[in-house]
Amino acid sequence: MNLYTEYSSDRQQFIIRVKGKFDFSMVQEFRQSYSELGDEPVTVVVDFRETEYIDSAALGMLLNMRKSLSGNPRTIQLINCRPEIRKILDISRFDKLFQID
Repeated sequence: MNLYTEYSSDRQQFIIRVKGKFDFSMVQEFRQSYSELGDEPVTVVVDFRETEYIDSAALGMLLNMRKSLSGNPRTIQLINCRPEIRKILDISRFDKLFQID
């Protein structure tokens, strides 16, 4: 399994950690990871600390997550991006849609 989820100790953040390659092979697993959040007003954090690679399918998954969670007032943060991943996010103008740290 290359995807791990947890809540922060204060339960204010729901953290999704992606390890290795974030690509089409993770579609179902990624969707499932946030599907049961319900109406909890938590910040969703996608941690790319251990992510080596993302492709266009990963960008689509992030957009689908944003759309799926848009009914609730939530912030979505993309954190710990390696320079090559940050470059892809910047070129795709994801900084306009997500908080990138």
